[in-house]
Amino acid sequence: QVQLVESGGGLVQAGGSLRLSCAASGSTSLIGAMGWYRQAPGKERELVASIRVDGTIDSADSVKGRFTISRDNVMSMLYLQMNSLKPEDTAVYYCNARNKYNTNFKYWGRGTQVTVSS
Repeated sequence: QVQLVESGGGLVQAGGSLRLSCAASGSTSLIGAMGWYRQAPGKERELVASIRVDGTIDSADSVKGRFTISRDNVMSMLYLQMNSLKPEDTAVYYCNARNKYNTNFKYWGRGTQVTVSS
């Protein structure tokens, strides 16, 4: 099993920055692609950005140029640097990892709240 724990959320003013971290533990050798998702109140969970083991990145159009995803495979860490934050970025942010032997199997963290005030 893989455990994911997010940290770094909080309250920030519009235009500010936050850096989210996700620490993976357990059977980390099972981890393939990782990503950040978010869910705002009353909305479905959506992909923010993902990164494969080889470093290939996909990100939502709404965050391109503002958010940067990165990972440290040695330390089993995932990061999301969020700059120029907007009120519409307010959501619970979840760390996600896919099992590299069965990509349909996903691991999830419990989430960290990000609130951007106008």
